[in-house]
Amino acid sequence: MNDLFAKIMEAHQARLRAPSPLSRSAGLSAALGCEVFLKCEHLQPTGSFKIRGASNKVRLLNAEARRRGVITASTGNHGKAVAHAAQAAGLAATVYVAVGTAQTKIDGIRALGAELVLVEGAAIDAELTARAAATKQGKTYISPYNDLEVVAGQGTLGVELLEQAPDLDAVFISVGGGGLIGGTGTALKNLRPRTEVVGVWADHSACMLRALEAGAIVDVPEYPTLADGNLGAIEPGSVTFPICREVIEGKIVVTEAEIAAGMRSVAQSDQWIVEGSAGVAIAGLTQRAEAYRGKKVAVVLCGRNVSLETFLGAVGSSQ
Repeated sequence: MNDLFAKIMEAHQARLRAPSPLSRSAGLSAALGCEVFLKCEHLQPTGSFKIRGASNKVRLLNAEARRRGVITASTGNHGKAVAHAAQAAGLAATVYVAVGTAQTKIDGIRALGAELVLVEGAAIDAELTARAAATKQGKTYISPYNDLEVVAGQGTLGVELLEQAPDLDAVFISVGGGGLIGGTGTALKNLRPRTEVVGVWADHSACMLRALEAGAIVDVPEYPTLADGNLGAIEPGSVTFPICREVIEGKIVVTEAEIAAGMRSVAQSDQWIVEGSAGVAIAGLTQRAEAYRGKKVAVVLCGRNVSLETFLGAVGSSQ
């Protein structure tokens, strides 16, 4: 973890982009009885925190790797981030996605000039296919989470949080493959160990949680979820598993109804449209709010990339 923390601080010092805002939510604070601050990663250029890890990985590529181009796999947000970072650096990018990926996210990737490859099966199938293609073609594979340089980029969020609010009691983070909470949690545990790192999972996609419970990466069934950014089994041998085991303290599982309610509550209190993965983190705090009464907490709004139809359906169902 010390090696990862050093990578995080180096990435932070590189100042890849301006920090995202940390905004106090008056509405959520009043409703939940604690001081609620929203880390606004949904305001990043590609609409999610993923730009941090993608930009850091591309920044560190050597000249030959840049010439060859990069390959990645994604449920949408990471692919969009890699496409954006590659376009900015003047290199070619190919993004593999499962056929069921949200059309909004597919369109966002294409709009940034990346080549798109659709893969039959689940998100993990796209990941394994993309990694095999990168090996065959001699290109750099940029994993959505299974890469310490990507995780380090995500970890800059944790450094920023403590610069913006040094006395946080807890941070609530939605968990998929573990890159965001692994990097952010590593920064928080090194800089302010008193800050509790709380992981929140959609009950339809709790792969990392089940791995932590089992003590090893295991096969876990997944189901369609509003938190589509969290979908995808954890790649065997992922670097995020031991990191998450080290840094995650609180563990919360939320239902689809709770996720929808979380999306609705942010729209009502702060007039922001956020995707289901961000709703997961809000739902986690809402479920456990009583335990944090009077405390100062942050919730990471990890993304906004959701179709209007899906968003309206979610907030309508939560009434």
